[in-house]
Amino acid sequence: MVYHVMMAEEVPVIDARWDKPFWKEAEVAEIRNRMGDKPRFEPRTQVRMMYDNTFLYLIFRVEDRFVTCVKEKINDAVYEDACVEFFFAPDTGQPEKYFNLETNCGGVPLMHYNRIPRKDYTRLDPGDIRKIEIAHSLPAKVEQEITTPVTWTIEYRIPLEMLGEYSVVTRPRPGIAWRANFYKVAEKGSNPHYYTWSRIDQEKPDFHLPRYFGILKFQ
Repeated sequence: MVYHVMMAEEVPVIDARWDKPFWKEAEVAEIRNRMGDKPRFEPRTQVRMMYDNTFLYLIFRVEDRFVTCVKEKINDAVYEDACVEFFFAPDTGQPEKYFNLETNCGGVPLMHYNRIPRKDYTRLDPGDIRKIEIAHSLPAKVEQEITTPVTWTIEYRIPLEMLGEYSVVTRPRPGIAWRANFYKVAEKGSNPHYYTWSRIDQEKPDFHLPRYFGILKFQ
């Protein structure tokens, strides 16, 4: 899988608006490869990405049901809630070393820097994670499960300088390619599921397999 990342010509307001002009030219990727058992409802998840010399910009749009969101602290187990995830390796010389940024639908993030083997990881400092500006369309907390159809969005911008505190960063520019994957997950609740953008050839759900990452090709 290849996603072509366009260079941004402006710095957008981060407000979780999928249809704003900033995103008009960005390619849309579909997160639709299922891992594990088929849930009773299959969400549709799309993602767009752009970049400039300072930031990475991402926005996710999820057509969902059976949504809960109860995790409130940075680096909590947000993947148990309705959650979208971005795993990416910014050092082109070491694609097995990668960040995982996981954000529940209330905008609470978890972020680690991982090395192979998987148990060797660094939990990012909450102060650094707060440098990521995040906007969300749903309330910060959804304790009563939303069982009816609901569309929610998450938008954020990641400072490249902050990533450099943990990893070598091959700066995005035309011709550079990173390895990455996008995910949609909800481990708890009444409709658990696991979906990927770049297919993972493994029956048991596991997103931490960088050998299956797709390619982000910067334009």
